[in-house]
Amino acid sequence: MSLSDSSVLHRLYSDHNGWLNGWLRARLGNSSDAADLAQDTFVRVLTARNVEAIREPRTYLSAIARALMIDKFRRRAVEQAYLDVLMRRPEPVDISPETRLQILETLVAIDTMLDALGKRAREIFLAVQLEGLSYVATAERFGVSVTTVKKHMVSAMTQCLMLVED
Repeated sequence: MSLSDSSVLHRLYSDHNGWLNGWLRARLGNSSDAADLAQDTFVRVLTARNVEAIREPRTYLSAIARALMIDKFRRRAVEQAYLDVLMRRPEPVDISPETRLQILETLVAIDTMLDALGKRAREIFLAVQLEGLSYVATAERFGVSVTTVKKHMVSAMTQCLMLVED
């Protein structure tokens, strides 16, 4: 930033910061939020690097501040919606360490079984089971015949049954 830009920005801040704080305070009803948004407004002016081009400072500053206010209100609305969803959720179920261990062991066993299938068989199995693809759509995706998809599914399902029996 050049020396002239710096002095223009300093003058802009000195001449209009008090007014902008009051303008924001009247709209927000909160001097702390108003001071934060006024500061953010001047940071935007600083980063825009067009201080000398500003002809109507209060119009320019209020437009930036208004956009920042809208962003702040949107953030608050999203945060509140998130908190509302969390409040409506049932209390988390506290599972016992034994149950947690069983779940983890099962997941590890499934992961090991999937790794043992081989890459193509694993991808076909996951496409059918997790994505809900039909055998025909799976065959098209992987460029194989429907018979090949069936063969891989039989192999994978056999491994699943063996896992369940263990």
